Amino acid sequence: MAEKIIDLDKTLYDLTAQYPETIDVLFELGFMGVKNLVMRETHGRQMTVRTGCGHLGLDLGAVAAALKAKGFAVKS
Repeated sequence: MAEKIIDLDKTLYDLTAQYPETIDVLFELGFMGVKNLVMRETHGRQMTVRTGCGHLGLDLGAVAAALKAKGFAVKS
């Protein structure tokens, strides 16, 4: 099984298209709009996990740790 690598500088659109299971994980972490397809296809094409954390006031380290805990490798 190939390792699932999350690049924190990849757009949310690309990330969720590559790994659809990240939608629920990111939602749980505070990315509330990620479950909305229209939001993913518009804002998600511009926003990365890193910029999203900044906009939402989320700790990037905590988000990366949570993604790792869900079985993803995180590239920063």
